[in-house]
Parts: sequence; C-alpha cells; structure tokens
Amino acid sequence: MSFPKSFLEELKARIRVSDVVGRKVKLKRHGREFMGLSPFSNEKTPSFTVNDEKQFYHCFSTGEHGDVIKFLEKTENLSFLEAVERLAAEAGLEMPQRDPRAAEREKQQTGLIDVMKMAQDYFRAGLTRGHGAEARAYLQRRGLKAETVERFGLGYAPDQRHGLLKTLQAQGVKISQMIEAGLIIGGEDIKEPYDRFRNRLMFPIEDARGRVIAFGGRALDPDARAKYLNSPETPLFHKGHVLYNYARARKAAYDAGTVIACEGYMDVIALAQAGFEHAVAPLGTAMTENQIDLLWRLAPEPILCFDGDKAGVKAAFRAVERALPLLRPGHSLRFALLPEGKDPDDLIKEEGTEAMRAVLEKARPLIDMVWDKEMEGGRWDTPERRAQLEARIEAVAQAIQEPRVRGHYATALRERLRTLFSPTPSGGFAGQGQNRFQPGRGGGRWQGQGPGNRRGQGGKSGRFQGFMPPASPELRRSALVRGGDPGRRNREMLLTATLLNHPALLERYCEEFAHLQFEDRELDKIRNEIIDIAALHAPLEREALGDHLNHRGFSELARRLTHAPSLMSERFARIDASVEEAEHGFLHLLHRHRHASDLQTELKAAERALAEEMTEENLARLKAVQAELGGFSNSE
Repeated sequence: MSFPKSFLEELKARIRVSDVVGRKVKLKRHGREFMGLSPFSNEKTPSFTVNDEKQFYHCFSTGEHGDVIKFLEKTENLSFLEAVERLAAEAGLEMPQRDPRAAEREKQQTGLIDVMKMAQDYFRAGLTRGHGAEARAYLQRRGLKAETVERFGLGYAPDQRHGLLKTLQAQGVKISQMIEAGLIIGGEDIKEPYDRFRNRLMFPIEDARGRVIAFGGRALDPDARAKYLNSPETPLFHKGHVLYNYARARKAAYDAGTVIACEGYMDVIALAQAGFEHAVAPLGTAMTENQIDLLWRLAPEPILCFDGDKAGVKAAFRAVERALPLLRPGHSLRFALLPEGKDPDDLIKEEGTEAMRAVLEKARPLIDMVWDKEMEGGRWDTPERRAQLEARIEAVAQAIQEPRVRGHYATALRERLRTLFSPTPSGGFAGQGQNRFQPGRGGGRWQGQGPGNRRGQGGKSGRFQGFMPPASPELRRSALVRGGDPGRRNREMLLTATLLNHPALLERYCEEFAHLQFEDRELDKIRNEIIDIAALHAPLEREALGDHLNHRGFSELARRLTHAPSLMSERFARIDASVEEAEHGFLHLLHRHRHASDLQTELKAAERALAEEMTEENLARLKAVQAELGGFSNSE
C-alpha cells in the first residue's frame, strides 16, 4: 500500500527516531546527535548515530542508513505496512483509507477476525472445563507447562456437534460468517450446519500481526480419520502464505540471527518451551515459495529441521527442489536432521537442550543437500551412468534463476563431480559403488559401498565439459535438436487420473508422486492439491477426495481427467480396475515418466556440449540420446 507523502511526513514528525532506536540501542548524546553500538554488527567502539533533526540513523560500520520506518523493518522484521501501522498507533494517527473496495474487504476481514477471537475464547474455556480433561491429560503427558499452554493460547473443541455454533449465535454471529471463517461446515447440500472441530486439541494460527486467522486441531480419538485438521482456505487464511508462530518468533529470530523451521505445532511449542523461541512451522504441507520468502524475512539462512528417518530426508529433498529456483545472493537454507526416530520434543526430553543445540549447530548448507539428493541410491561405476549424473547435476544448476548464484553452484558442483570421478589407487573411480544416504545422529551421512568412495569437496583446476552455455539459436532451429517429449502430458494426465480413481495408492506412493516433475501447470496444481489433501486426510476414498477437490475448485478438471476417452483406454486407470491392477499400471507408468525426464535432461546436456564444441564425439552423443528418446516416444 502507498501512503500520501503528507501522512508519512506527519508520522515521522510525531515520532522521534531516538525514542524508537533507544529501545534497542543504548544511546548517548553527542552534540546534536546520539551515538551507540551498532545493532547491525558486533562492535566495541560506537559507530552508530541517530539524528532527530534530520530524522535518520546511520551505521558507519555496516553502511545501514534510513528513517524510523526502515529501522523497524530492519530490527523487528516488519513489512513497510506493519511498521507504519505500529508507528501510527504510537503517534495517535489514523491510517489513511484505501479505495472503497479495499476498505470494504478490510471491514469484512476485521469482522472475521472478531469471530475468530470469539472462537478462540470458546476453545480456551473448553480446555479448563470438565470435558477438557482428556486434552489436559494429553498436554501433561507431553510435558507442557501451564504458562506454555497459556502463551500459545491452546484450547479444546468439545465433542459436540453444535457447541461452537450455538455459542457464537448467542453472541450475534451469523452462521454465514461462521462458515466463511471456516469454523462451521455448511452449505446448500447440508441441511444442518455443524462444528468443524470436535474432540480436538486446538492450536490457534496467527497472522504476522498476531491475530488469530485459523485453527489447527489434533484429534484425541486414536481412531479419527485425520490426526491433524486445519481450517480451510478463507478470506483470512491461505495456508501456503502462513507460518505457525511467525509473529512470536520474529523478534527472537532477529536476536538469534536465524530461524528454525520444523515440521509441526508441537515441535514449535516444545522448542519454545526449551528456550528456542525462534521456531516456526508450515501447516501440514511441504514448504511453499511464499513460506520460504517469509523465512528469509526473518533470517538470510534459516535452518530447516527434519526428522532423521526416510520420510524426513524425503521432506528435506522436497524443500531443496522448492528452494533452488528462489535462491539469491546472501539467501539460502541450512538443514538439520534429527537422530532417527526422534522429533525435537523427544530429543529435548531424553537428552536435554544441549543435544538439540548440537543438532542445530551441525546444520548443513543447501549445496550439501543438493549433492546428497542427486547421489542418493545411485551407482556411478560406468561411463553411461556418470554421464547421467553429470546431466542431472547440470539440470540442478540450471534450475537456479539468479545468474550469479547459478554460476557459483555450477562451479561448486563441477568440482565435486571432478573429484568423484577422479581415478583411485585401485584403478577405479571415486564414484564406483552404490551411494546411499544414511540418516544419523544430528544429521545425515554418505556411505559408499564401493572402493575409494568419497564425497567431492573441491578441486583446483581443470575444465568440466558437463556445464555448457545454451545452444545457439541456429542450432536450436535445426532439425537435429528439435524433438521434445510428446507423450509427457498424457503420462501426467494418466498418472493423476489413476490416483483420482484409486486414492488408496496415495498411502504408498504419495512421496513418489510428489517428487515427479510436471510440465503442465494446470496438472501440477491439481497434483499439489491431491498431495496436500492426502497429507491431511489419509486414508482417502474416491468420493472423499472428490469432495475435497470440489471445495478447492478442481471438480471440473478432475472430472475431465477421469472421463477422458484417450486416457480411459488404459484399463488400470479406470474406476472398475482392481487395486492390484491399478498399482501395477501406475508403477509401470511412473518408471516410464522418470526415464523420459532423465532422457530430456541428457538431451539438453548433449545440445549444450555440441553448441560449445562441434566435434564428432559430441554429435554422436546427441544422436544417441535422440535415438533413445525417439524410440521411447514411439513406444508410448
């Protein structure tokens, strides 16, 4: 939002910079200015100045310079709008109104915020009453202190179909507002609206300003279909744009210089109770681009903390894929893997806070996780396999959009490959044997089954031919490099349709489905929705999956996928296929899709090599890949 210049001038005129800065920095008057130790660096001699007359601060040690608004943005991790709102409240200034439609939307959201506050009061009261005994016992078993429960606003939703509905009605809230806020399930096809959350421990989810905008509920019934249930998407809540505990963690992250992103509500709360108050979590889904950006507002290199088991490693690898295109200078991720079978709460209870601190201190840089991901489970003991790894590694670097970061990643990965493929004293290669990722205490480690296996960590010279500039426009227009993968979209459609008709397969193959690369954006969106729904509602039946997709606006696309004549010619994807038949066909198609993706990656590498150097060897390599890809496409 842009503000009138007169409003910002009036705001800064009413707020002295030294008053705001003085809350963070011990200032001493020095003539017309104030001086103190820089909040942006560790220094022993004061080099930080504040001038109320000129309305600015300046840090000579770091070059940071700005007004009172920028100071709040930098030191409190606030957005421009949030900083202005805070200062306006202090100055007693009314915020300027936006356009009429925006003002109406803001009024609507404000009304829903009030409704969410009423709901939170209801849940918190429920935890203290007789029917909240089971929830209180659960919290006691988890070792949560009363002040922690109070601080995080935890509550309990009684096992009543209309408890919240009637309570809010008595306070003048309309049922339509309750439905809009995601608290009540209702609609034209539901005769009697009812409470969404029942017999669940309730976690309020807040926005960046600390206002409750949604809830997460943990089932207390072990037979409940969904262990955790979040509020649906509402005008207030878009789960891919929110991090649990973001508002509380903001100042702590600034003080600590980093932020910890863990996997769930209880992880965050256990860490905060143990003194790690700079912890946040996504809301039941893989980390999104928006959430990574939120983390970077808190710290340039957040630590992503995952369980050290197979599922945790896969989740870490998904985060790697999501983060790579977003990297920019000075901003990356680090990864901390817990001992296998333990979450932060377990580790802290059994071994104390120092054990958790040790795990975080050993967090590994993103490039290590990139390398581990590409090496996982592979055998690189033949020229063909090494060429495949080379192509995969090149594709990783090319996924990074920022050119300077991309160049440095290409160089670093190039050096690791050169070291991996260097001859060993036994006459083999460092990359011979199968490489497999082993989760271990405080982080993962690589173990090689072949002789002389080692991870490449450097190299001083030499040129690696795997990273070439793009092919020239003339070469790209030639018949030699034209091609593609005409069957790709059909495979993407068929894989998705199979899971729509047989969602039971998601329990076994959701991770594999999540790791696939979809080029069709529309199909990729419904694929991500299916993964999110499966994470929250497993096990799933076909009708239930259809209902969820309908609520999220994907019913028409799902219908087209499951009724497309060209796809339904494959019997395994149809509704009437047996589970065994569907599974066999799905796995076969999954293998073909992965193989086709690898061939496309190899083709791009061969094109670049030929564009760089027109040799018979490079031409033969390109023709060989094209021939294999052509044979593959013809067999579709």
